[in-house]
Amino acid sequence: MSDFPTDQTRAFGKLILFGEHFVVYKVPALVGAVSAYTDCKLEYLDEPGLEVIDNRPAVPLYKEKKKDEGEEAINLTLAHLGVDPKARGVRLTFGGDLCCASGIGASAAQVVSLARAVNFADSRSLSEDEINAAGYEGEKGYHGTPSGIDNTAATFGGLLRFQRTDGAPIFEKKSFPSAIRIVYASTGITASTTKVVGDVRSKKEADEAWFADIMGKYTTLVEEAEQIVEAGNLIKLGKLMNQNHSLLQELTVSCKELDDLVDAARAAGAVGAKMSGTGRGGLMIALTPTEDIQNT
Repeated sequence: MSDFPTDQTRAFGKLILFGEHFVVYKVPALVGAVSAYTDCKLEYLDEPGLEVIDNRPAVPLYKEKKKDEGEEAINLTLAHLGVDPKARGVRLTFGGDLCCASGIGASAAQVVSLARAVNFADSRSLSEDEINAAGYEGEKGYHGTPSGIDNTAATFGGLLRFQRTDGAPIFEKKSFPSAIRIVYASTGITASTTKVVGDVRSKKEADEAWFADIMGKYTTLVEEAEQIVEAGNLIKLGKLMNQNHSLLQELTVSCKELDDLVDAARAAGAVGAKMSGTGRGGLMIALTPTEDIQNT
């Protein structure tokens, strides 16, 4: 299937502006998709079995550390969509320009692109909501109990307000009046989302009052952030990003490498900087007021 349209299977990476970890507990988060993407080519084979060719760029050791989780995620996505490689062989080739690193939503981009590839290969007419649902099932392989924020950003793109509920998640597209100039940098450390989220949950259960205090501060912060996004005030938005990072430090999900990147970004002129994603490695994001500072 040399003419497989991988451009129709693209799924985007993401950066969480506000709300990592807190979003698991059904409070709002703000997330922005990045333009970098993962794509997928699906070929059916004569012999049964699953072959995966992973051509995605990645930070060192990412693929090795995520191998088992990735295999489980692919199998869950295929099963959700009723594709059985034991009955009919499948070859998957993943590519694109999204560099796999903790915090960028690489796992969600992979499974959403896979869902899009199945949709094309089988001549289905899946809706975007159905693609998103398949991505959510796949994310369980990587994250255990995912919030749904990553696969939603990977599917729909743009700037989103996301909130988990007991039922379907609520998401709303947002827009910023002017360009948002973001710089992100990787610590090079690959963290397990399942382990870090589980550790936060254990700390919460051990000290509910401690967690409730931090959660209350975050809830107030994200409500203000929503208003500031609509108003387009970069300086105030940056200050809230700084405060969100402090809360994540209190939550014990930052680390020295992330804190050093945050400090360096602020020293270079960023109006705000914070960790983004799982933490204890992964990414730092910084909000820059001008193109010159962005390129510094």
